[in-house]
This record gives sequence, structure tokens and C-alpha cells, in this order.
Amino acid sequence: MALLEISHLQKIYVTRLGGAQVEALHDVNFSVEEGEFVAIMGESGSGKTTLLNILAALDRPTAGDVTLSGIPLSGLPERKLAAFRRENLGFVFQDFNLLDTFTLEDNILLPLVLEGVKYPQMRERMVPLVEMLGIARLIKKYPYEVSGGQKQRAAVARALITNPQLVLADEPTGALDSRASDALLGLFERINRGGQTIVMVTHSVRAACRAGRVLFLRDGEVYHQIYRGNLSEDDMFQQISDALTLATSPREEEA
Repeated sequence: MALLEISHLQKIYVTRLGGAQVEALHDVNFSVEEGEFVAIMGESGSGKTTLLNILAALDRPTAGDVTLSGIPLSGLPERKLAAFRRENLGFVFQDFNLLDTFTLEDNILLPLVLEGVKYPQMRERMVPLVEMLGIARLIKKYPYEVSGGQKQRAAVARALITNPQLVLADEPTGALDSRASDALLGLFERINRGGQTIVMVTHSVRAACRAGRVLFLRDGEVYHQIYRGNLSEDDMFQQISDALTLATSPREEEA
């Protein structure tokens, strides 16, 4: 059974004062196997952010369901959602979402603090993680004292510290220069090879090339996907670019 299953997902927003309805997602269906690294791409307004918010249990669909390890998220009461997110999901955001008044160490450990884990156990989890991510010597610094790439590595450590079933990444390279982006994506590949399941929303073709599969959204629907397989990075880049070009071309009128 797939780790993550998205079935007939629909999301309709009602505009202010109920004047009109906007369908952000229309009958979205796909699954993610345990250990996959999936990128989701599409133009602005294609539904990527709405989809990610629903996968993160931050928003509820109008119809359809998201199931993680056999648990339908729509069946969870609001009072249990925060704990479910903390225990099962890790998040990496474009703008890092680190607290400037906390050291990197405090930011990384925050999810475990909220779980009530004792400090020795927190340290036991954190030390190998920050060593793997190359920020062990920086954890006593504050976010404003380190580079964007180092902040994002701390954010990745925070996402992984709870051993989540699924990591959701929202434009994780968006605020980074090319060198820091390549380093972060290399880390994602390494983490994924270790068995971590990752779903990443991105506008970057270079970022999407690192995923094992790329899904493309248009007008709230999945219209295409590409498997990396044995493709070279150049071939993957070309196929993704071609798919994005198709997304921007006018649809043929129905007969």
C-alpha cells in the first residue's frame, strides 16, 4: 500500500460575500510510495499551494481525501491535527520559518520540546543529524548570524528531528543562491536514499531534476508526470521543460 494516497481531491473556495466560487483543485488523484522523492510543478494558480496545504493538514478539501499510512486526514478532529502534523510530517519552507530569538539548536529541537521529549534524548537525535547536515559547529548561533543555506539546513534538521513519515518542502531553494541550492538538493537526495519520503513543490526545473518523479498541475488537475529512472540530468531537464511548455500552450477547443 502507498504511504500517501490522494483520491478525487477537490477544493472550492467561495469568494468574499459568497459572490463566486473558485475551484482550486479538480479531481486530483495520485499516490506516493514509501521512500519516493516527488516534485510537484505548475504555473502560479495551478493549485500547487492549495494541494500542499491539504497534504499538510493545514486545510481541508471540499471533496475527496488524503490518506497517510491508511489514516484519512479528513477523519481527524481539529484537536488532534496539530499533534498528527508534529508526529508524522516534517516541513521545509522557502523562508526557513526559524525563530530569530532562538539559536539554531533551539529551533531544531522545538518539535521535540513540544512533544515533551527529555533533553538527553533530544541531543541523541540531534547530534548525528546536524553532523550529517554540516552545521554541528553552528548550532549555538542565531539565524541572523548564518547564511541562507545554513538556515535552510537547520530547517531541514528541524523537519527530520521527529523521524517523520513524510517531509513536505515548499519551494525550499527559492531563497537560496545556486551554490546553496545545489548543496541543499544534494542533501535531499542523500536523505531520500536513506529512505525518507519527500514531496517538494517547486518552480525550479533544476530542483525538480533531482526528484525521482515529477507531477505537473494545470488548472487544478494532474495532467502529466515524468519518472527520472535512468535519465541523465540534461535529459530530465529537457523533458521537464517540454512539459512546462505544454502547460502554457492553449488547450485545443473541444469539437
